[in-house]
Amino acid sequence: VQLVESGGGLVQAGGSLRLSCAASGGTFSNYAMGWFRQAPGKDREFVAAINWSGGRTWHANSVKGRFTISRDNAKNTVYLQMNSLKPEDTAVYYCAADPDHNGISYSPSMYDYWGQGTQVTASS
Repeated sequence: VQLVESGGGLVQAGGSLRLSCAASGGTFSNYAMGWFRQAPGKDREFVAAINWSGGRTWHANSVKGRFTISRDNAKNTVYLQMNSLKPEDTAVYYCAADPDHNGISYSPSMYDYWGQGTQVTASS
């Protein structure tokens, strides 16, 4: 499975961005999907996850109420809508695929496939 993220960029604090992750090379609905982020000098951090159907989601406390994960299986794409961005949200954002299609794991070790990442910068 190949994953390609897009939609990152530079925004002012309080602004919004929508990240997309397009999947190819596999049956997209066989996978749960997750978003992670990594800031310079920090460990990779869980952001959100969604099961195969979109019926179950999980958002990290740090983004709950501001970010929303969703997916469109017809388009083989998972999204991360990010509102009310803060400077501390600045990081490289990665999408990942978990072969446990009904899982919504926060652990990076559960994900077998990763995209190359997209930079998100929220300036103060």
